[in-house]
Amino acid sequence: MVQPTTVTGWPDEPLPLALDTAPVPEYGSGSLADLLPTLVAGQGAAGCEARIAELTPADRNCVFLIDGLGWEQIKAHPDEAPYLTSLLASSRGGTGRPITAGFPATTATSLASVGTGRVPGAHGLPGYTVRNPETGELMNQLRWKPWTPPQVWQPYPTVFQLAHEAGIHTSQVSSPIFQDTPLTKIALSGGTFHGRLSGEERMDFSAEQLAAGDRSLVYTYYSELDGAGHRFGIDSDAWRGQLMFVDRLVQRLAEQLPPRSALYVTADHGMVDIPFDEQSRIDFDEDWELRAGVALLGGEGRARHVYAVPGAETDVLTCWREVLGEQFWVASRDEALALGWFGDEVDERVYGRIGDVVAAAHDDVVITASVNEPHESAMVGMHGSMTPAEQFVPLLEVRS
Repeated sequence: MVQPTTVTGWPDEPLPLALDTAPVPEYGSGSLADLLPTLVAGQGAAGCEARIAELTPADRNCVFLIDGLGWEQIKAHPDEAPYLTSLLASSRGGTGRPITAGFPATTATSLASVGTGRVPGAHGLPGYTVRNPETGELMNQLRWKPWTPPQVWQPYPTVFQLAHEAGIHTSQVSSPIFQDTPLTKIALSGGTFHGRLSGEERMDFSAEQLAAGDRSLVYTYYSELDGAGHRFGIDSDAWRGQLMFVDRLVQRLAEQLPPRSALYVTADHGMVDIPFDEQSRIDFDEDWELRAGVALLGGEGRARHVYAVPGAETDVLTCWREVLGEQFWVASRDEALALGWFGDEVDERVYGRIGDVVAAAHDDVVITASVNEPHESAMVGMHGSMTPAEQFVPLLEVRS
């Protein structure tokens, strides 16, 4: 038992993490939202500006987004990814530096940032699940459940649409299952979608599409690395095997680039493995303190949106800080917005989608919900927060 001393008295209570220590994404100059506007501006499309200053224009641009391929994960696996490792120095225009995903570092948010060229506070997909202010229900923005009119939820044109209107040959090459999803419609549409089943087919067809126009913009995507990380963890043979396959895919595409092309290899987020113990996995559904005053729990384990019962907002914020403040950055909605967590632009329609309290993990810890989120709670690899392992993503470059 801790006892006071004549010198110090009672030990000080641990202080919560200072909010200004959270590493805010590099919006406006080095985030996923800045990539396509920079490329398309270099191709002469009106209405787009070059934001990533280190990039040099090319007539033909291909973006290969590998789901879950964080910067730190590449650096930690040179043997499994020799080709990707050889490209690390090319990242971000030859500076050898990563870019940032955006907050939260999760697929729906990041793909919307890529496709619209806007920050999460503007495009309006600020998390895995968020409250719909119109209905009061949680909206899963990856699976689009419950159904919500896509163009109402995200009304801005995509950069692909702007490129197509500017006469740039524009296409997406991905799995056929994504062709008609609402997320594709509001984030990745414009030009022509081409469904190809295998990774090899996508690489070969992406090279063909690059060559199909004097000015081309091609986007291609691979998701299985992320799936292996969620199910088995990034410290698993299954994940390492997927990384080896991804390494070969990137080299396959790079070796087929037509003249005047630039290939950019990036990702939507990184990942961390979370131990299966009570200290690392805090179960919201079994914790009466965290549940008190909470109407809805949104987001995901490492980036939570907490929606309070009306009138309980201050109490919920205080409680979450007291319980979690050493392991999470815990902010009120207005604090998170003022700090720029969701970017410097927050539309009125998006404000109520963000939690009354926002909790972003600092340590290797998650807030699970074993009853309401059994599938997500059982995952090994997770992501969402602002730590380097989750935020830093590559922008590897190959030119022909």
